[in-house]
Amino acid sequence: MAADGPGFLAGWRGLGRFWLLVLAVLGLGAAILQSLGPPLPPTQQPVAAAAGPQEKLEPPRVVHPDLAGRTAEATVPPEQRPGRDTPGPVADPDPGLLAPDPAAPDRSLPVIAVDGRAPMRAYAAGFDPTTTRPRVGVVVAGIGMNEADSMAAIRTLPSAATLAISPYAGNLDRLLSAARLAGHEYLLSIPMEPQGFPTNDPDDHHALMSTLPPQQNITRLRWVLSRLAGYVGVSSALGPMRGERLMGEPEQRDFVLGEIARRGLLFVDARPAQPGLPRAWNRSVDVVIDDDPVDDASLDARLDQLAKLARDRGLALGLVTVPRPKTLERIAAWSDTLLGNGLILAPVSAMVQPPMKQDEKQ
Repeated sequence: MAADGPGFLAGWRGLGRFWLLVLAVLGLGAAILQSLGPPLPPTQQPVAAAAGPQEKLEPPRVVHPDLAGRTAEATVPPEQRPGRDTPGPVADPDPGLLAPDPAAPDRSLPVIAVDGRAPMRAYAAGFDPTTTRPRVGVVVAGIGMNEADSMAAIRTLPSAATLAISPYAGNLDRLLSAARLAGHEYLLSIPMEPQGFPTNDPDDHHALMSTLPPQQNITRLRWVLSRLAGYVGVSSALGPMRGERLMGEPEQRDFVLGEIARRGLLFVDARPAQPGLPRAWNRSVDVVIDDDPVDDASLDARLDQLAKLARDRGLALGLVTVPRPKTLERIAAWSDTLLGNGLILAPVSAMVQPPMKQDEKQ
C-alpha cells in the first residue's frame, strides 16, 4: 500500500510513527558510540620529574677538617669573631677597647668593649672571607728589637703578613703607626718558659713559668699585655723561643688561654703542628721558615713546603722568628707567586679557628 504523503505523521498513528523514528535514531547513535569505544584521555604535556615547587639547592658547605669538634662559629656574635672583611689600614688603638689593670690602675689592658667589639676584630687586617683559595699565612716575630729590620719587614712584606711585637721593645709608636698604615695586623709576643730553660731564658722576672702558681702567671701576663695597645692577639713566639714548657702544662695553659679569651684576643701557638686548643680562638704554626740553616735554598724549600700544606689542607701558617733581610727578601719574592699558584696570603685573624670543645676546668 502506498504512503499517506503529507499525512504520514498526522493523527494518532502519525504520532506513533514519530516516536518510532526517534527511538530508531537513538538506537543507531548508541550503536555507533559503542563501536567507537570510550573517549581517549586528553593529551598531557610533559612534566618535570619532581612534582611540586622546585627545591632551591644550596651549594655544599666545605668544612675544613681542623674545625671538627670545635665550638660552632655561628653561635658567636659577629663583633666577637676574629677578622675584618673591609680593606684599608688597621685601626689605631681605641680607648673603648682598653681598661685599667685592677692591680695597677696606671696600666691599661685590652678588653671587649661595652658594645661587644673585640680587639681580635677591631684591629684585624682586611681580608675577603668569601675567597675559595687555600689560605697561607706568615707571622714575623721579633719585631721591635731591631728598628731597621723591623721597618724593613713592614715595608717589604705584603700587608697580609702578620707581625709579632716583642714586649721588651722600646720607642714603638712610630713603628706600630707605620705597621697599621701599611695594613699589617700585629700580635704581642708573650714570654713563656721554653724548652731548654734556663739556657734559653725569656726573662724569668716577667715570663710565665710552669713552676709558678697559675694566678701569679696571670699577674705576669697582665704586665705583658699592658706594654702596648692595638694588637689583635698574642703568641708564644718570642724570637727563637716558643714557650714549650709552659704550654705543655695543661692547667697553666688553660688559665692563660682563659684570660686571653676574656679580653677578646686570639692566640698563635709557636709550637709547630699542634692540635687545637681550648678557651680562645687559636692556631698553631705549621712550618718555622727560618730554622737553621738559614740559606736561600733552605728558605725556599720551607716556603714551598708551606704552600703545599696550604693546597693539601686549605690552611697553612708559617713562622719567622727573626726578621733578617735575607728571609724577608725570599718571603717577598715567594708571596708574588701565590696568586698564580691558586693560593692567597691571609692574615692570622683570617686563619684562627674556634676553641676546641672540652669540659671547663677553671
